Amino acid sequence: MNDDITLRRFDQFAEHNDSAQEAETHIEAREFSLFYGNFEAVRKVSLQVPKRMVTAMIGPSGCGKSTLLRSINRMNDLIPSTHASGQMIFDGHNIYGRNIDVVTLRSRVGMVFQKPNVFPKSIFDNVAYGPRLQGVKNRQQLGEIVETSLRQAAIWDEVKDRLNTNALGMSGGQQQRLCIARALAIKPEILLMDEPTSALDPKATAKIEDLIGELREAYTIIIVTHNMQQAARVSDLTAFMYEGVLVEFGNTKQLFTNPDNPQTENYITGRFG
Repeated sequence: MNDDITLRRFDQFAEHNDSAQEAETHIEAREFSLFYGNFEAVRKVSLQVPKRMVTAMIGPSGCGKSTLLRSINRMNDLIPSTHASGQMIFDGHNIYGRNIDVVTLRSRVGMVFQKPNVFPKSIFDNVAYGPRLQGVKNRQQLGEIVETSLRQAAIWDEVKDRLNTNALGMSGGQQQRLCIARALAIKPEILLMDEPTSALDPKATAKIEDLIGELREAYTIIIVTHNMQQAARVSDLTAFMYEGVLVEFGNTKQLFTNPDNPQTENYITGRFG
């Protein structure tokens, strides 16, 4: 990776990256596997994701990174014939164990998808949707939550005068930041992002990346991306996956400049993938 901009971002986050080794673990996979029927899409992955850090997952299409990401809030449960083995530990509990309330889990582990999935409602109602489901009825309280969430998603100034207009009229980049605001409105601890900028132009992508940099101070963020420069720019830790296997996981700067595994080096230098 000889991109000067990328290397400057490495330097910018060097101190943050170094502290990743000392951070408290927030999510831990222990010999975790996820199956679609008889197909093992994720194969005995073990890794520890620290609190209030950004962890990137990279690898070629079909390598299992999005499947692993969706396993953290059990979104894969919505696909028939899926089942898991091993453990995914969150807050001291295996989230695939018995008596786990999946609705509560998903309120603590928010999700932002590849394509903006705004509701055909007003901007206000999009953000207020989750809090209303959680029982918040007071209009003033909802207004405070909506404003706080939109500010956190760095879009308040762009929409504050049109909160009652339909969200479908927003640009793609604005819609994605609205989806982030909607995820933040339910006050999650962890934010999962599945290729959140793949459908956006460079300007909108830069805004999302800057936003990730701001949110890292308050949230644990895990992002799946095909863009290795993006992983280098925004993440503290990077996991490289191939054919369902976790090949290498560690400090982003180390992994991109001096990987331990030859397979990782081959991928990041474009020899395959």
